[in-house]
Amino acid sequence: MKKTSVTLAFLAVFSIFTAAAHADLDIFLSNLNVEARADLGDFNLRLSSQFNVPLPRVQAVVSAVDNSADAFMCLQLSSMTNRPPEEVVQTYKARKGQGWGVIAKDLGIKPGSAEFHALKSGNFELKGGKGGKGGKGNKGGGGGHGKGHGKGKH
Repeated sequence: MKKTSVTLAFLAVFSIFTAAAHADLDIFLSNLNVEARADLGDFNLRLSSQFNVPLPRVQAVVSAVDNSADAFMCLQLSSMTNRPPEEVVQTYKARKGQGWGVIAKDLGIKPGSAEFHALKSGNFELKGGKGGKGGKGNKGGGGGHGKGHGKGKH
């Protein structure tokens, strides 16, 4: 009986933590979509600059996904995994209904890693925003601790 109670308590706390982490990423992505709707050209230029991907390739990613925030995430995962953006977009299309955690795992990001924690918490930013805000999405902006190990080979 005691073991069952402890297990249930653990599951409840884990569920709350997971829901909160998911909400942080959702808030960040929602804010990115607002920024993109305000000025898509500037948004695309910022993606190009931040991820060192030529503008035409960024535009191809943006047009291949459901919304601008998904383009950011594809480019972020590309940077974190050192895989071409087009490969990440293919994985996105195959798994998009299953969430970014599943997509990240498929691309080789290990659960429990710093990259995976950054993903789950929405601890990212889009740099170079207007008004000096830097496009930081949630909770005053993520610290950019994703440690993207990209080598600029996009």
